[in-house]
Parts: sequence; C-alpha cells; structure tokens
Amino acid sequence: MTGRLLGSGRSADVYEIDEAWVLRRDRDGWGDAAAEGALMTYVREHGYPAPRVRLSGSRTDLVMERLTGPTMLAALLAGELGAQEGGALLASLLRRLHAVPGRDPADAGSRVLHLDLHPDNVMLTPDGPRVIDWSNAENGPPGLDWAMSAVILAQVAVDELPLARALLVALRRRAANPTMSRREIELLGEAEKLVRRLAGFQSGGVRQRP
Repeated sequence: MTGRLLGSGRSADVYEIDEAWVLRRDRDGWGDAAAEGALMTYVREHGYPAPRVRLSGSRTDLVMERLTGPTMLAALLAGELGAQEGGALLASLLRRLHAVPGRDPADAGSRVLHLDLHPDNVMLTPDGPRVIDWSNAENGPPGLDWAMSAVILAQVAVDELPLARALLVALRRRAANPTMSRREIELLGEAEKLVRRLAGFQSGGVRQRP
C-alpha cells in the first residue's frame, strides 16, 4: 500500500510514507532503484549531500528521506536565489561530487558522475542543498559531468517557449507604461518583429533555419 501522492516526475511518482520518509516508484521499470539507492548511500558516506535511503532489492521502489524546501529552479524563478549564487552553488556541488572516488578500483582516475545535475534536481532544505535523482549516475571523467550540466542549462536557455512568453510579458508591460508616447507605443509592433528576428524565432514560435 502507498500513501498520498506527493508529486510526479518524468518517470516516477513519489508517495508519502510518514513525516520522515517517502516512496519513489518508477513507472516505466527501466531504472534500478536498488543500485541507485546503493550509490546514494556511497556518496553520503563520503560526505556528499544526497538524501538518506533505505536499501532494498527492488528495481522500482526506493524509500528515501523526505525533504522539505523548494528546488533550486523554483527558488531561481521566484527570485529567492540569484542566478550568480545559483551558478556558484551548482558548480560547488559538482566539485564536491568529483572529490568522491569512483567505485571502479581498476580505474583510479574515475569519479562518481551524476550526469543530470541541474537546478531542478537540487532541493534547498533548511539543512542545506540535497542532490536528488541519481538514476543516470555512473563512474567516469569529471569533464563529462560538467559538460552534461552545461548542455542541460543551454537547452533551457535557448528554449523558444520561455523566450516567447517573456517577450509577450515585456511588450505588455512596456505598452502599459504611462510615460510612453503614442509614437513609442506604435513602434512596439516593429520592435517585437526585430527582437524575434534577432532571437531566431518567428511569431509562431518556430525557429527559423539558416
């Protein structure tokens, strides 16, 4: 039996057990919860801020520490955390992780890699940040982890939908500015076209091909 559904991600659901523990259940069955839990325990033993887990032999169910607080992404969007501070925290978490020795004794240079470390996988708890979702983790060279985080952040940065929404909000706020002259308001339409052209997307949100 599972308790109240607390949230759902791309491939798993999280259910309440009690005030201290939650159950994360994989919907698709492609992961290995037991292996993920063992890795989280390993990095915790080396001082890394991963949630506590109860180890089991299940491939789909992982009982883990119940965390409170927003994700780093939610804090950034709410303006509770600045971009520079958030970037520094993410870099610090990567550096700390790569100080943890890899689990392959035959490769002394390998380190534990998260391979999905981005602001939505960092919980800002009262006791400090906690890194979640270790399903992609493996041993390897630290540069790969840095590159993966950079690619994920770049994907978000160039996503056309947030850009289009931000542009729409900016246009509306600019048009509502009481100090704007009639001529300045009339120029907003051409200004929108210019911004869209420079950003590389059309009014329908489809990126123009070079």
